[in-house]
Amino acid sequence: MKEKRTFAQLQSENRRCAFLRFLAEDADYAMNTSLLQSALDAVGHGVNADAAWLEEQGLVSCEDLGGIIVVKITQRGLDVAEGRAVIPGVKRPGPGF
Repeated sequence: MKEKRTFAQLQSENRRCAFLRFLAEDADYAMNTSLLQSALDAVGHGVNADAAWLEEQGLVSCEDLGGIIVVKITQRGLDVAEGRAVIPGVKRPGPGF
């Protein structure tokens, strides 16, 4: 039987998918958290806790450049963003990404 997820879990999965997709669409696969926050705000999501969570999962790397955090997608994160890999806690992107 499929596990029931709470609304908060569904929101987190959706937000993390959007996070990875923004990074995957960037020319160098990296953005600072300020730009990521603006992009995620545009679709109604936050950034800081997810950057740390995604780094723990090996989906991004985070580098502090004097108070500005630059987040870069890893190959594993790119695979998840493009639907080639599935990670519990990240929504799988729909067709046509």
